[in-house]
Amino acid sequence: MRETIVRQFKRPSGVLGRLAGWVMAHRESNLRRNQWAVSQLGIAPDHKVLEIGCGPGIALGHAAKQATRGGVYGLDHSELMVHAARRRNAAAVEAGRVRVVHGTAETAVDLGERFDRVLAVNVLQFWDAPVDTLRALRQIMSQDGMIAIVFQPRNKGANDSDARRGAERNEQLLIEAGFRSVRTETLDLDPIVTCVLGRI
Repeated sequence: MRETIVRQFKRPSGVLGRLAGWVMAHRESNLRRNQWAVSQLGIAPDHKVLEIGCGPGIALGHAAKQATRGGVYGLDHSELMVHAARRRNAAAVEAGRVRVVHGTAETAVDLGERFDRVLAVNVLQFWDAPVDTLRALRQIMSQDGMIAIVFQPRNKGANDSDARRGAERNEQLLIEAGFRSVRTETLDLDPIVTCVLGRI
């Protein structure tokens, strides 16, 4: 049963997916993690921002408050989460400032946009070919672009060591994909949250 529930956090669908989405949208640690993640990006008013795996759209809302003249795009491979993110950010969607699309990191190139900031929270570990995907994302980022890969381990018994190992892995992936000035910031939750940042 636990595995069934855990799967719903990877790709929410059906009744259990709605429950997973509710947890993601209301759990205090998730809210803090997403707000903090957005704060790491230094979003300017005219920036175009892309979040991959946007879930119920928590980070999209925070990004939209900063990218007031640019635009915020959310991608998620769960149609349930796409609808949830649109509902959560209905006013910004209606105003054309937030766009939420059904898709994956691999389909981001199809958006036809160039992004100043890219965010992925607890999703990179699910990518089949992370280095190839990160290289593709670099191609649709601006010259001053920055990416943030955020990770908080959620496996049973997860601890700070798991988080740090995840950050080390993500640092190496970004470097291999050609990002520079790679560094890691941490948020003091239980376990800690790591945010690996890289520039074009």
